[in-house]
Amino acid sequence: MAKLLPQGIYTPLPTFFLPESEDLDLDTLRKHVVFVAKAGTIPVLAGSAGEACHLSAAERITLIKTARAALDEAGLPETVLVAGVGSYSTRETIQFSKDAAAAGADFAMVIPPGYYAGQLAQKNMKAVKQFFIDVANASPLPLILYNFPGVSGGLDIDSDLVVDVVRSCPNVVGVKLTCANVGKITRITALVGEAEFAENHPRSNTGQHFQVIDGYIDILLPSISSGAAGAISGLPNVAPKLCVKLWELASSGAAPGSPEYKEAQRLQNVVALADGVAARIGIAGLKMMTTRCRGYGSNAPRRPLLPMDGAEGDAVMANEYIKRVMEEEEKLA
Repeated sequence: MAKLLPQGIYTPLPTFFLPESEDLDLDTLRKHVVFVAKAGTIPVLAGSAGEACHLSAAERITLIKTARAALDEAGLPETVLVAGVGSYSTRETIQFSKDAAAAGADFAMVIPPGYYAGQLAQKNMKAVKQFFIDVANASPLPLILYNFPGVSGGLDIDSDLVVDVVRSCPNVVGVKLTCANVGKITRITALVGEAEFAENHPRSNTGQHFQVIDGYIDILLPSISSGAAGAISGLPNVAPKLCVKLWELASSGAAPGSPEYKEAQRLQNVVALADGVAARIGIAGLKMMTTRCRGYGSNAPRRPLLPMDGAEGDAVMANEYIKRVMEEEEKLA
Protein backbone atom coordinates (compact mmCIF):
# COMPACT_ATOMS: atom_id res chain seq x y z
CA MET A 1 0.00 0.00 0.00
CA ALA A 2 1.35 3.43 -0.96
CA LYS A 3 2.42 5.65 1.90
CA LEU A 4 0.76 8.98 2.62
CA LEU A 5 2.78 12.19 2.69
CA PRO A 6 3.04 12.93 6.41
CA GLN A 7 2.79 16.17 8.29
CA GLY A 8 5.75 17.23 10.41
CA ILE A 9 9.44 18.08 10.14
CA TYR A 10 11.42 17.14 7.03
CA THR A 11 15.22 17.00 7.10
CA PRO A 12 17.11 17.70 3.85
CA LEU A 13 20.22 15.58 4.29
CA PRO A 14 23.59 16.82 3.09
CA THR A 15 25.30 14.48 0.66
CA PHE A 16 28.46 13.36 2.42
CA PHE A 17 31.66 12.92 0.42
CA LEU A 18 34.94 11.25 1.25
CA PRO A 19 37.88 13.65 1.70
CA GLU A 20 40.13 14.08 -1.32
CA SER A 21 38.30 11.68 -3.68
CA GLU A 22 34.87 13.36 -3.32
CA ASP A 23 33.26 9.91 -3.71
CA LEU A 24 30.02 9.29 -1.85
CA ASP A 25 30.48 8.58 1.86
CA LEU A 26 27.78 5.95 2.26
CA ASP A 27 28.74 4.90 5.78
CA THR A 28 28.03 8.40 7.04
CA LEU A 29 24.77 8.52 5.09
CA ARG A 30 23.62 5.29 6.76
CA LYS A 31 24.29 6.70 10.22
CA HIS A 32 22.75 10.08 9.55
CA VAL A 33 19.54 8.99 7.87
CA VAL A 34 18.80 6.67 10.79
CA PHE A 35 19.63 9.44 13.28
CA VAL A 36 17.17 11.95 11.82
CA ALA A 37 14.48 9.33 11.27
CA LYS A 38 14.67 8.01 14.83
CA ALA A 39 14.23 11.59 16.05
CA GLY A 40 10.90 11.69 14.22
CA THR A 41 11.76 13.63 11.07
CA ILE A 42 11.23 12.70 7.41
CA PRO A 43 14.48 12.37 5.41
CA VAL A 44 14.90 14.18 2.08
CA LEU A 45 17.70 13.13 -0.29
CA ALA A 46 19.26 14.91 -3.27
CA GLY A 47 17.62 18.27 -2.66
CA SER A 48 19.31 21.66 -2.80
CA ALA A 49 20.95 21.06 0.60
CA GLY A 50 22.07 17.68 -0.72
CA GLU A 51 23.97 19.23 -3.64
CA ALA A 52 21.70 17.55 -6.19
CA CYS A 53 23.28 19.60 -8.97
CA HIS A 54 26.64 17.98 -8.13
CA LEU A 55 25.34 14.40 -8.37
CA SER A 56 25.22 12.03 -11.30
CA ALA A 57 22.10 9.99 -12.04
CA ALA A 58 23.83 6.86 -10.75
CA GLU A 59 24.83 8.60 -7.53
CA ARG A 60 21.25 9.69 -6.86
CA ILE A 61 20.13 6.08 -7.21
CA THR A 62 22.89 4.90 -4.88
CA LEU A 63 21.90 7.44 -2.21
CA ILE A 64 18.27 6.33 -2.26
CA LYS A 65 19.07 2.61 -2.20
CA THR A 66 21.54 3.09 0.65
CA ALA A 67 19.20 5.20 2.74
CA ARG A 68 16.24 2.86 2.20
CA ALA A 69 18.32 -0.17 3.20
CA ALA A 70 19.68 1.60 6.29
CA LEU A 71 16.18 2.58 7.45
CA ASP A 72 14.84 -0.94 6.89
CA GLU A 73 17.77 -2.51 8.75
CA ALA A 74 17.20 -0.09 11.65
CA GLY A 75 13.60 -1.23 12.00
CA LEU A 76 12.18 1.87 10.30
CA PRO A 77 10.52 0.45 7.16
CA GLU A 78 7.55 2.82 7.48
CA THR A 79 9.74 5.93 7.39
CA VAL A 80 8.86 7.97 4.32
CA LEU A 81 11.76 8.79 2.02
CA VAL A 82 11.58 11.86 -0.25
CA ALA A 83 13.97 12.20 -3.19
CA GLY A 84 14.80 15.27 -5.22
CA VAL A 85 14.43 14.47 -8.93
CA GLY A 86 14.76 17.90 -10.50
CA SER A 87 16.78 18.39 -13.67
CA TYR A 88 17.06 20.91 -16.50
CA SER A 89 14.87 18.99 -18.95
CA THR A 90 11.43 17.45 -18.58
CA ARG A 91 12.71 14.21 -20.11
CA GLU A 92 15.52 13.75 -17.59
CA THR A 93 13.34 14.80 -14.65
CA ILE A 94 10.84 12.08 -15.55
CA GLN A 95 13.65 9.55 -15.83
CA PHE A 96 15.01 10.60 -12.42
CA SER A 97 11.54 10.07 -10.93
CA LYS A 98 11.42 6.56 -12.38
CA ASP A 99 14.91 5.85 -11.08
CA ALA A 100 13.92 7.10 -7.62
CA ALA A 101 10.86 4.87 -7.54
CA ALA A 102 12.89 1.81 -8.50
CA ALA A 103 15.51 2.66 -5.86
CA GLY A 104 12.98 2.81 -3.01
CA ALA A 105 11.86 6.44 -2.64
CA ASP A 106 8.25 7.13 -1.67
CA PHE A 107 7.86 10.68 -3.03
CA ALA A 108 9.59 12.80 -5.67
CA MET A 109 10.33 16.49 -5.11
CA VAL A 110 10.63 18.62 -8.25
CA ILE A 111 12.08 22.11 -8.59
CA PRO A 112 11.57 24.19 -11.76
CA PRO A 113 14.54 24.08 -14.16
CA GLY A 114 16.12 27.51 -13.93
CA TYR A 115 18.78 27.50 -16.62
CA TYR A 116 16.48 29.19 -19.15
CA ALA A 117 14.57 31.03 -16.44
CA GLY A 118 13.99 34.14 -18.52
CA GLN A 119 12.24 32.19 -21.27
CA LEU A 120 10.38 29.90 -18.84
CA ALA A 121 8.98 32.94 -16.99
CA GLN A 122 7.28 34.30 -20.12
CA LYS A 123 3.48 34.17 -20.59
CA ASN A 124 2.76 33.78 -16.87
CA MET A 125 5.17 30.84 -16.63
CA LYS A 126 3.15 28.68 -19.00
CA ALA A 127 6.23 26.51 -19.64
CA VAL A 128 6.83 25.96 -15.91
CA LYS A 129 3.22 24.89 -15.42
CA GLN A 130 3.49 22.46 -18.34
CA PHE A 131 6.78 21.13 -16.95
CA PHE A 132 5.10 20.19 -13.67
CA ILE A 133 2.10 18.68 -15.45
CA ASP A 134 4.26 16.58 -17.77
CA VAL A 135 6.40 15.28 -14.92
CA ALA A 136 3.41 14.58 -12.67
CA ASN A 137 1.60 12.64 -15.38
CA ALA A 138 4.65 10.47 -16.12
CA SER A 139 6.09 10.00 -12.62
CA PRO A 140 5.45 6.67 -10.86
CA LEU A 141 5.94 8.53 -7.56
CA PRO A 142 3.59 11.12 -6.06
CA LEU A 143 5.02 14.58 -6.67
CA ILE A 144 5.93 17.44 -4.32
CA LEU A 145 6.36 20.75 -6.15
CA TYR A 146 9.37 22.74 -4.93
CA ASN A 147 9.54 26.53 -5.05
CA PHE A 148 12.97 27.97 -4.28
CA PRO A 149 13.67 31.07 -6.41
CA GLY A 150 17.20 31.37 -5.02
CA VAL A 151 18.39 28.20 -6.80
CA SER A 152 16.09 28.16 -9.83
CA GLY A 153 17.08 31.32 -11.66
CA GLY A 154 14.63 33.48 -9.72
CA LEU A 155 11.55 31.53 -10.86
CA ASP A 156 8.91 32.08 -8.18
CA ILE A 157 5.80 29.92 -8.41
CA ASP A 158 2.73 31.84 -7.32
CA SER A 159 -0.32 30.39 -5.59
CA ASP A 160 -2.42 30.41 -8.76
CA LEU A 161 0.06 28.23 -10.64
CA VAL A 162 0.27 25.76 -7.74
CA VAL A 163 -3.52 25.46 -7.52
CA ASP A 164 -3.83 25.08 -11.32
CA VAL A 165 -1.31 22.21 -11.29
CA VAL A 166 -3.10 20.53 -8.38
CA ARG A 167 -6.38 20.75 -10.29
CA SER A 168 -4.77 19.17 -13.35
CA CYS A 169 -2.67 16.49 -11.68
CA PRO A 170 -4.05 14.08 -9.05
CA ASN A 171 -0.50 12.76 -8.62
CA VAL A 172 0.67 16.07 -7.07
CA VAL A 173 0.40 15.73 -3.29
CA GLY A 174 2.31 18.69 -1.89
CA VAL A 175 4.37 21.80 -2.38
CA LYS A 176 7.48 22.97 -0.57
CA LEU A 177 7.64 26.76 -0.37
CA THR A 178 11.16 28.07 0.25
CA CYS A 179 10.08 31.63 -0.35
CA ALA A 180 9.07 32.66 3.20
CA ASN A 181 5.68 33.77 1.93
CA VAL A 182 3.07 33.01 4.57
CA GLY A 183 0.43 34.73 2.43
CA LYS A 184 1.10 32.22 -0.34
CA ILE A 185 0.59 29.35 2.12
CA THR A 186 -2.72 30.89 3.15
CA ARG A 187 -3.94 31.38 -0.42
CA ILE A 188 -3.11 27.82 -1.44
CA THR A 189 -4.66 26.18 1.61
CA ALA A 190 -7.72 28.44 1.40
CA LEU A 191 -8.53 26.93 -2.00
CA VAL A 192 -7.07 23.43 -1.94
CA GLY A 193 -8.22 22.81 1.63
CA GLU A 194 -11.91 23.31 0.83
CA ALA A 195 -14.05 20.15 1.01
CA GLU A 196 -15.54 20.89 -2.41
CA PHE A 197 -12.07 21.21 -3.98
CA ALA A 198 -10.96 17.88 -2.50
CA GLU A 199 -14.15 16.22 -3.71
CA ASN A 200 -13.85 17.58 -7.23
CA HIS A 201 -10.07 17.09 -7.49
CA PRO A 202 -9.13 14.02 -5.40
CA ARG A 203 -5.56 12.81 -5.18
CA SER A 204 -4.60 9.52 -6.85
CA ASN A 205 -3.88 7.90 -3.48
CA THR A 206 -7.14 7.58 -1.57
CA GLY A 207 -6.89 9.35 1.77
CA GLN A 208 -4.10 11.68 0.68
CA HIS A 209 -4.66 15.38 1.29
CA PHE A 210 -2.60 18.03 -0.47
CA GLN A 211 0.08 19.35 1.90
CA VAL A 212 1.75 22.76 1.95
CA ILE A 213 5.19 22.48 3.54
CA ASP A 214 7.04 25.57 4.70
CA GLY A 215 10.66 25.79 3.57
CA TYR A 216 11.77 27.87 6.56
CA ILE A 217 11.42 26.59 10.10
CA ASP A 218 11.88 30.10 11.50
CA ILE A 219 8.25 30.85 10.53
CA LEU A 220 6.78 27.47 11.49
CA LEU A 221 4.40 28.78 14.16
CA PRO A 222 2.76 31.44 11.96
CA SER A 223 2.80 29.20 8.90
CA ILE A 224 0.88 26.46 10.74
CA SER A 225 -1.85 28.96 11.57
CA SER A 226 -2.06 29.58 7.81
CA GLY A 227 -2.45 25.88 7.05
CA ALA A 228 1.11 24.60 6.64
CA ALA A 229 1.57 20.88 7.22
CA GLY A 230 5.16 21.11 8.41
CA ALA A 231 8.58 22.47 7.51
CA ILE A 232 11.69 21.42 5.62
CA SER A 233 14.81 22.92 7.15
CA GLY A 234 18.51 22.21 7.44
CA LEU A 235 18.45 22.75 11.21
CA PRO A 236 16.99 19.29 12.03
CA ASN A 237 20.28 17.80 10.83
CA VAL A 238 21.73 18.92 14.17
CA ALA A 239 18.67 19.53 16.36
CA PRO A 240 15.93 17.17 15.14
CA LYS A 241 14.27 16.55 18.51
CA LEU A 242 13.93 20.26 19.20
CA CYS A 243 12.40 20.87 15.78
CA VAL A 244 9.96 18.00 16.27
CA LYS A 245 9.04 19.35 19.70
CA LEU A 246 8.35 22.77 18.17
CA TRP A 247 6.14 21.14 15.54
CA GLU A 248 4.20 19.17 18.16
CA LEU A 249 3.53 22.25 20.25
CA ALA A 250 2.81 24.55 17.32
CA SER A 251 0.37 22.10 15.72
CA SER A 252 -1.38 21.06 18.94
CA GLY A 253 -4.13 23.65 18.63
CA ALA A 254 -3.20 25.23 21.96
CA ALA A 255 -4.93 28.54 22.57
CA PRO A 256 -2.83 31.72 22.48
CA GLY A 257 -1.79 32.59 26.00
CA SER A 258 -1.88 28.98 27.21
CA PRO A 259 1.28 27.43 28.68
CA GLU A 260 1.65 25.18 25.60
CA TYR A 261 1.36 28.10 23.22
CA LYS A 262 3.84 30.19 25.20
CA GLU A 263 6.31 27.29 25.12
CA ALA A 264 5.81 27.02 21.36
CA GLN A 265 6.58 30.73 21.06
CA ARG A 266 9.69 30.33 23.20
CA LEU A 267 11.01 27.43 21.14
CA GLN A 268 10.12 29.21 17.89
CA ASN A 269 12.27 32.14 19.03
CA VAL A 270 15.17 29.82 19.88
CA VAL A 271 14.93 28.06 16.54
CA ALA A 272 14.46 31.25 14.51
CA LEU A 273 17.55 32.91 15.94
CA ALA A 274 19.68 29.82 15.26
CA ASP A 275 18.19 29.38 11.80
CA GLY A 276 19.12 32.96 11.00
CA VAL A 277 22.75 32.01 11.61
CA ALA A 278 22.43 28.75 9.66
CA ALA A 279 20.90 30.54 6.66
CA ARG A 280 24.04 32.63 6.24
CA ILE A 281 26.58 29.79 6.26
CA GLY A 282 25.30 27.75 3.33
CA ILE A 283 26.08 24.15 2.40
CA ALA A 284 29.61 24.27 3.80
CA GLY A 285 28.34 25.58 7.13
CA LEU A 286 25.58 22.97 7.35
CA LYS A 287 28.10 20.21 6.74
CA MET A 288 30.49 21.67 9.29
CA MET A 289 27.76 21.81 11.94
CA THR A 290 26.57 18.29 11.17
CA THR A 291 30.09 16.89 11.31
CA ARG A 292 30.96 18.63 14.58
CA CYS A 293 27.66 17.88 16.31
CA ARG A 294 27.42 14.25 15.20
CA GLY A 295 31.09 13.29 15.09
CA TYR A 296 31.01 11.63 11.69
CA GLY A 297 31.59 12.49 8.04
CA SER A 298 33.64 15.10 6.25
CA ASN A 299 32.61 18.75 6.20
CA ALA A 300 33.69 19.17 2.56
CA PRO A 301 31.14 19.89 -0.17
CA ARG A 302 31.95 19.07 -3.77
CA ARG A 303 34.04 21.56 -5.70
CA PRO A 304 33.62 24.30 -6.73
CA LEU A 305 32.14 24.81 -3.25
CA LEU A 306 34.83 25.05 -0.60
CA PRO A 307 34.69 23.78 2.99
CA MET A 308 34.35 26.20 5.86
CA ASP A 309 37.72 26.86 7.47
CA GLY A 310 38.35 25.92 11.09
CA ALA A 311 38.32 29.43 12.53
CA GLU A 312 35.04 30.29 10.86
CA GLY A 313 33.58 26.99 12.06
CA ASP A 314 34.71 27.74 15.61
CA ALA A 315 32.96 31.10 15.45
CA VAL A 316 29.71 29.54 14.26
CA MET A 317 29.71 26.87 16.96
CA ALA A 318 30.49 29.55 19.58
CA ASN A 319 27.58 31.71 18.44
CA GLU A 320 25.15 32.25 21.32
CA TYR A 321 22.10 31.28 19.25
CA ILE A 322 23.67 28.06 17.96
CA LYS A 323 24.81 27.16 21.49
CA ARG A 324 21.33 27.79 22.82
CA VAL A 325 19.64 25.59 20.25
CA MET A 326 22.08 22.76 21.00
CA GLU A 327 21.44 23.14 24.71
CA GLU A 328 17.70 22.74 24.07
CA GLU A 329 18.41 19.67 21.93
CA GLU A 330 20.50 18.10 24.69
CA LYS A 331 17.65 18.54 27.17
CA LEU A 332 15.35 16.53 24.92
CA ALA A 333 17.99 13.87 24.27
